[in-house]
Amino acid sequence: MKYRTDRYGNQISQLGYGCMRFSKDGKNIDYKKAESEVLLAIENGINYFDTAYIYFGSEECLGRILDENKCRDKVYIADKLPQYIIRSSAAIDKTFNEQLSRLRTDYIDYYLMHMFTDYAEWENLKSLGIEDWIKQQKAEGRIHNIGFSYHGDTEMFLKILNAYDWDFCQIQYNYLDEHTQAGRRGLKAAAEKGIPVIIMEPLRGGKLVDLPDKAKEVLATDSKGYTPAELGLRWLWDQPEVTCVLSGMNSEEMVKENIRIASEAEPGHLTAEDMEIVEKIKQIIREREKVGCTGCRYCMPCPKGVDIPGTFYYYNLMYMEKNSRARFEFAQNIGMRKKPGFASQCIGCGKCEQHCPQHINIREKIKEADRKLRPLPYKIGISVARKFLIR
Repeated sequence: MKYRTDRYGNQISQLGYGCMRFSKDGKNIDYKKAESEVLLAIENGINYFDTAYIYFGSEECLGRILDENKCRDKVYIADKLPQYIIRSSAAIDKTFNEQLSRLRTDYIDYYLMHMFTDYAEWENLKSLGIEDWIKQQKAEGRIHNIGFSYHGDTEMFLKILNAYDWDFCQIQYNYLDEHTQAGRRGLKAAAEKGIPVIIMEPLRGGKLVDLPDKAKEVLATDSKGYTPAELGLRWLWDQPEVTCVLSGMNSEEMVKENIRIASEAEPGHLTAEDMEIVEKIKQIIREREKVGCTGCRYCMPCPKGVDIPGTFYYYNLMYMEKNSRARFEFAQNIGMRKKPGFASQCIGCGKCEQHCPQHINIREKIKEADRKLRPLPYKIGISVARKFLIR
């Protein structure tokens, strides 16, 4: 196993274990199966384990495995405060103490504010006294590192990144999302500040594993014989700014294979041939796109707050993946901001079209995208969710 260093000199395995996808035995996690997989990972050098309050049964399962096998001191636990349901300072304490109990530990190594999409969410936590709370938990040794996980656009990521002295952060990043969400720009900005970056969704929820046949043919020309998953993981580890890549492993075969790759990959190891293959695969995946938006953001800012590149990204995603996933991510990342970026806010001024290098008829296409992304049931759902979650 290869390791990368956090800002305090801790050695983190560059392959992390995502504990959201433990196998189920009916409705519950298959404990014995998860135990054998986690112990195999630890034996082979994986020391970063990521869970969350809302991952059903995950905290309890991980805590039990580490406790019963006496290996808590061999790993770093990353867990998350569900900030989207926190309404008071008392709730912060209650939730955190519950997590410690589930995990059978008295401290958490890496603690994240879960799933930020908007700076307003951090502002809300500040109003509840989160900064003093963090300071107290660190002083008492109950939290060693504080960070945040993020889903949203690059500009908002940078604002949150610079709003506090974070110890680390976690972003969705892969070769298909290279310039969306926090993106490469966010990754480099964090690295420049000396902030370790943990990667989630490295294979885009399996999208970069189950490639189109045409893309598989391109990959088959690679002299190294990389599998789709291997290429996606190696693309991430090729970048020195990446600290740890999470994988939701749920079989011993997957654990062994990912460990093999993580034991070989290092910054700068991919060749020009490899990079060319990645670009060809991206182009094939995007052949089904409905709008030729490159995400350059020359059209931004919109005077009325429409997230033009974000809307087009999720519109295209509908035709590359499942409609439901694209609509959910659109609702989460654009619809749940304090100031949403809906196309219905467009007044048709045309300012965006004057700056678009692709000469897209933005005013027409943005409305078309909105109709597909927000059919009536989704409009109602987003509206209801906003009333409960946006403060």
